[in-house]
Amino acid sequence: MGGSARPRRRRAAGAALGYEHVRRGPSAGQHDEKASRGGTWFGCLVMVIVTAAIVGFALTVMTWGADLWGRTAPAAPGGGYAFAAFVGTLLPAGLAVAVMSLGRVTWKASPLRSVGWAVASLSGAAAVFVWAVVVFAGFRPKHRRDWDGGCYARGNPCWIHVEYPWFWAVGLLSTVLVSTVLITTAMKIMRAREVAKAGPGESPADATAG
Repeated sequence: MGGSARPRRRRAAGAALGYEHVRRGPSAGQHDEKASRGGTWFGCLVMVIVTAAIVGFALTVMTWGADLWGRTAPAAPGGGYAFAAFVGTLLPAGLAVAVMSLGRVTWKASPLRSVGWAVASLSGAAAVFVWAVVVFAGFRPKHRRDWDGGCYARGNPCWIHVEYPWFWAVGLLSTVLVSTVLITTAMKIMRAREVAKAGPGESPADATAG
């Protein structure tokens, strides 16, 4: 009797294998392939944009930078050193304007006002861009053998270092001073807001903790 009984089939295992086969079907592979292609195209687009930005910046430095140093700096009130001091203020001032403007952007609450603040931040970005162009225009080639006649042409790096040998120190000092003033002012404003928020009889630390 026992030997003639037929063994039962494992239908549960077969169903599980079928489910696993459906779950790992070709649709998942196609989705992964599309996602991979999308990531590749996005990466290529970012690389092209970054390369174009670097090339455009380099061309601007070679053309506009030399013109600023060769024409604008000597004609500025106070000469090239005053020009370097003014350019040194552009970095902290531009960053402050950009950060303050973008900090007020709230697309969901007020989209129209956010557009205005986003546009206002472009002025800060432009100031930082001008600072970068002027600074990089003053970099001499690494090797002295490249300090040829073109390097000493009016507005070019070697000419800048001959006419204004301490321009970098003046610009750096200006940047540090303006940054210190802006940071100190921002800290005072934040402190005043904390005191106003705390109210009478309450310390700013208690208001912040609350």
